[in-house]
Amino acid sequence: MRKDYNLEKRKYVIGGIVVVIVVIYLIQLFSLQVLDSRYKEYADSNAFLRKAVYPSRGIIYDREGRVVVFNQPAYDVMLIPRDVQPFDTIDFCNTLGITREQFDKRMVDMKDRRLNPGYSSYTPQVFMTHLSPEDYGKLQEKMYRFPGFFIQKRILRQYNYNCAANVLGNIREVSKTDIDRDPYYRSGDYTGDLGVEKSYERYLRGEKGVEILIRDARGQIQGRYEDGAHDRGAVSGRNLKLSLDIELQQYAESLMVNKIGAVVAIEPKTGEILAMVSAPSYDPSLLVGRQRGANYRMLTNDFYKPLFDRALMGAYPPGSTFKPTQGLIFLEEGIINTATTYPCYHGYINGRLKVGCHGHGSPLPLKPALATSCNAYFCWGFKAMIDRRSKYGTPAKAFEVWKNHLVSLGYGYKLGVDLPGESRGFIPNAKFYDKFYGENRWSANTIISVAIGQGEVLATPLQIANLCATIANRGWFITPHVVKEIQDTVMPAELLERRYPTIEQSYFADIAEGMRGAVLGGTCRGANLPGIEVAGKTGTAQNPHGRDHSAFIGFAPYDDPQIAVCVYVENAGFGATYGVPIGSLVIEKYLNGEISEGRKYIENNMLEANTILYSGVKKH
Repeated sequence: MRKDYNLEKRKYVIGGIVVVIVVIYLIQLFSLQVLDSRYKEYADSNAFLRKAVYPSRGIIYDREGRVVVFNQPAYDVMLIPRDVQPFDTIDFCNTLGITREQFDKRMVDMKDRRLNPGYSSYTPQVFMTHLSPEDYGKLQEKMYRFPGFFIQKRILRQYNYNCAANVLGNIREVSKTDIDRDPYYRSGDYTGDLGVEKSYERYLRGEKGVEILIRDARGQIQGRYEDGAHDRGAVSGRNLKLSLDIELQQYAESLMVNKIGAVVAIEPKTGEILAMVSAPSYDPSLLVGRQRGANYRMLTNDFYKPLFDRALMGAYPPGSTFKPTQGLIFLEEGIINTATTYPCYHGYINGRLKVGCHGHGSPLPLKPALATSCNAYFCWGFKAMIDRRSKYGTPAKAFEVWKNHLVSLGYGYKLGVDLPGESRGFIPNAKFYDKFYGENRWSANTIISVAIGQGEVLATPLQIANLCATIANRGWFITPHVVKEIQDTVMPAELLERRYPTIEQSYFADIAEGMRGAVLGGTCRGANLPGIEVAGKTGTAQNPHGRDHSAFIGFAPYDDPQIAVCVYVENAGFGATYGVPIGSLVIEKYLNGEISEGRKYIENNMLEANTILYSGVKKH
């Protein structure tokens, strides 16, 4: 009998197909049972309910130990969709004070994975957040009527002081981006948003716990699984002690009511920020609770942008507060010494450039030039440096030396403050001018306005305050920061190390003397406080869109500085008009605890002043 080879081959083919099918089945089974955790979760969820236990968020204190931010309990209505059984929807809505239409919309939105990427019918979902105590009490009594629903206890922030909103920040519900970035978060969790709540989130949030409950065959909770042997308790977040003096913060904010601008006060020896004001500001409690979204939209749409932190995000022309940097650079580069004099002409440099100034003696050496804020002096010094080809070769190379000194003084780049959103300001480089004017087609005269903090130079109030602290320390600074201590944690080293500019330290004493002279008999006479030796420098920054900006830097006491201040008030005119009185009041309040009777009228004037009226723009 002949052997049928085709049948033989068919047998192997069929056998091979069967083997392939079995292998595919085994691979799929392995994938479902081992690699893909979803099915295990579904199986577990039939028998268990895992409830998150949320930790208490860290409390925030000021430098004196006063409680600034604390917690209060809040309650969210949760549900597990697969466990929901028919119930009296009208009774449920009436208990929570919502309409049937709102109920239906919430249920639809919950199942929309574009709005709720973590949706699963097997896992707890948020139905409503931030129940009031009254609603919580009413709902708790009726929970047995609404199968599948339960109440989740959470934490809301509470504020003891209506101030420091931009420094403190707030908390919000996590986004899909937050969840993708950090596996700690699940849909419905909360995270820090802005301020220290954001930058210190990993310390403040703590660690969630879990409670495992067991279900019966009908899905009803029968108690804790193995008497809670597998439960895990929540770990409370760590408390923060801020460097802020909250009472000084309140006072500085009161002086900036009806004004646009910023106040920054630093303790020079530590870099600790004593006050950081952005004006106009807002009540931090607006961004708490069920109305958070509506209030956030209101603040976002506010014409004066209270959510914009002008203290560390605003980039302003520093004006004459920039002149101390110029004196330092010229001394370091050997362009001048303390005896070098320049004339103050109300005319032109080399017949080409007008230098505006004000009445004072001429010619002047460096220290009186700082005291009187002589524009011409620093323009002449800048010209002598940038155009000195015998030393630098070209203006571009000289300018790069100039710029690098400024960077070492804290300008042009972020200082590294422990808050989100810091601006770097702007210090141009030689390539910037090569592109604008053409290579080797510009000189000191072309860009002379940068010598007096105008033109393309921009700085944040934080950077300007840091310069003042550096001069107060006579040549070094510590990165400004708003957190003084983290509970049970060593502070990051980069927030405690001294940083030294590229300027010989001895030159800072000369600049400090010039600033002391400005208070004793120059443009800062309004900062001459009884019993306190203050050094200061005014700034009047030109503004192409309206009135000039009023600025001031100052530190005190002169020989043992405990506070360095920058004040910047938009559209407020001369530095001596608003910058000096506000700055001097902040200094006096911090060092003496009160304002002397003889200066109460200055305090009242600043409290009542409204410079928004001078801004040239009106709220629509």
